[in-house]
Amino acid sequence: MTQQITVSDRFRGPPRSGNGGYVAGIIANTLGLAPSEPVEVTLRSPVPLDSPLQVTHEGNQVTVSHGETLIATARPDVALDMHIPEPPDFMTALAVRNQSVCLQQREDSPLPGAKGLHPICFCCGANHETGLHVYSAPVDEQQVAAAWQTEPHWAGEDGNLPLAFLWTALDCPGQLAFFAQGKRTGLMGRMTAAVHSKVSAGEPLVVTAWPVDVDGKKHLAGSAIFNAHGELVANALAVWFSRS
Repeated sequence: MTQQITVSDRFRGPPRSGNGGYVAGIIANTLGLAPSEPVEVTLRSPVPLDSPLQVTHEGNQVTVSHGETLIATARPDVALDMHIPEPPDFMTALAVRNQSVCLQQREDSPLPGAKGLHPICFCCGANHETGLHVYSAPVDEQQVAAAWQTEPHWAGEDGNLPLAFLWTALDCPGQLAFFAQGKRTGLMGRMTAAVHSKVSAGEPLVVTAWPVDVDGKKHLAGSAIFNAHGELVANALAVWFSRS
């Protein structure tokens, strides 16, 4: 069975390709599983924007391609066993928000005069007018956190945040957790995630992330989302690749 998905320009990460977390989320959704069932999505190539992608179902797995180019694969029946550090509360995360690299002017910005490492990223871009504005900053020596105020107009038909938005918010903080320790990673190559509860659009959330391991060029990061009561909403493990 095949179907098509399209990633619009709004959901970019780098300027000309899709945000890895968002793309992983919509690909995971094509499996038709319960959101709480972990799915592993491996990104093989940059995701083209505003162009139909072919999704092919093979057993309980899917492959995503653009013409002859393999874009991604996804599979269920994976483990997501991980230690999740105690999160800060919303106000603690909000207090460090201005320290986020996402809000700093940088000489190495890919867009002159813009802020952050990825200024027009759908997740963390301060210069993305309709982005999610997940600005994580260090809260202790081991983790970064973002006070994420979701917006009511992001709601789907059921009044809740789209699952792909939650996958998106689990993305960039993982890279910034390594950046806070002086390590610069490149693109995300794999994300395994699960969403444990629905979130009403407009709820305040806390997103956390922390380094897990480094193996050569592979950087493994954990991330999690919590509601205002400190309850776990979603979590993920992601593999990031260093540039050198």
